[in-house]
Amino acid sequence: MLRTRLVNAMRTSQVARISIRLQSTWANVQMGPPDAILGITESFKKDPFEQKINLGVGAYRDDAGKPYVLNSVREAEKVVLAKNLDKEYAGITGVPDFTGAAAELAYGPGSSPLLEKRVAVTQTISGTGALRIGAEFLAKFYKSKSILLPSPSWANHAAVFRTAGMQPEQYKYYDKENISLDFEGMLADLESAPAGSVVLLHACAHNPTGVDPTQEQWRKISEVVKRKGHFPFFDMAYQGFASGDCDKDAYAVRYFVEQGHQIALCQSFAKNMGLYGERVGLFSLVCASAEERARVDSQLKILIRPMYSNPPIHGARIASTILNTPELKEKWLGEVKSMADRMISMRHLLKQHLEELGSKHDWSHVTSQIGMFCYTGLSGEQVDRLAKEFSVYGTRDGRISISGITSHNVKRLAEAIHEVTK
Repeated sequence: MLRTRLVNAMRTSQVARISIRLQSTWANVQMGPPDAILGITESFKKDPFEQKINLGVGAYRDDAGKPYVLNSVREAEKVVLAKNLDKEYAGITGVPDFTGAAAELAYGPGSSPLLEKRVAVTQTISGTGALRIGAEFLAKFYKSKSILLPSPSWANHAAVFRTAGMQPEQYKYYDKENISLDFEGMLADLESAPAGSVVLLHACAHNPTGVDPTQEQWRKISEVVKRKGHFPFFDMAYQGFASGDCDKDAYAVRYFVEQGHQIALCQSFAKNMGLYGERVGLFSLVCASAEERARVDSQLKILIRPMYSNPPIHGARIASTILNTPELKEKWLGEVKSMADRMISMRHLLKQHLEELGSKHDWSHVTSQIGMFCYTGLSGEQVDRLAKEFSVYGTRDGRISISGITSHNVKRLAEAIHEVTK
């Protein structure tokens, strides 16, 4: 009897040990929530309807609904390949010819901080990488560990700053009832925020609303930020791609610098050069002196070295060739304007068709907003109906990507929106 018990106990112990040994190291890892945008794309792909419309995509499409590679980019790539360059590492802060030209595009050729060599610049892995480098620098060196984000903001902003150790907070930005900028609410929140707060500002083509401050409003925002001693952190992912004019889209950045703000700036060349997969970006900090810039630059290198060590070179060489070759730059600026103009024309056509259908709603916000995205004012239920009844796919907050609208589908889109908003 005793022997039987001992044998059974040994068997039980063996089974337990085998069970532990067979259990995966990652058995306790939970399934993460699906990405909302990717979910829209999956639903779109599964829809068999030939005239389906995807308004969730955050990348430019031509009037045939296809990805677009700029002619200036193709020509610049040929120039790069013809040079038969090696594939050695770039420096930690990137390809110098690119970083200098990209900074000049943002700050302007006559910018005092650039001329005085007091802007610390580093190439980054597109705009997201620029944000992450900036977030890491703030977390390590800035006095406040909280950052104020507009409500709403790009979905990845909070995650980037939180992962770097910053604490995202919000300030009022979008007036849902009036489908416009809540300017008074924005100023009030900036006034009431603790002095010296970090404030993230979309330089142009606010993502996701498409609602931007006017130049006069930017000047008032600058006054409040300066009076409160806040630190302005600009995200400029759409320079030139918003209005078609790189100088106009950089107004807020340049005005703040002229007013003496020591800004942080994130740039992306995904949208305005179509270099999505090349991951070409820039992060810069305006410093008080060339000596301070040298110290900041040294710390940026220390942050980057254990993260990814060196940025990719091919996309940076393409962008550099465009920005430093007058003929190619002129061609590129024309193509940027063409892309912006196409999206602006789609806004006008959508509004026109809705009005011709006899819609009782005011659709003026469709044309007053700017950039790739539009906050339509549609409810989640109306968006659901668009997908279910009309094979039109967008996010449940009513945001649509203007680049998904073409001259071939805009009328059907207007008809669908009209039906769900009656």
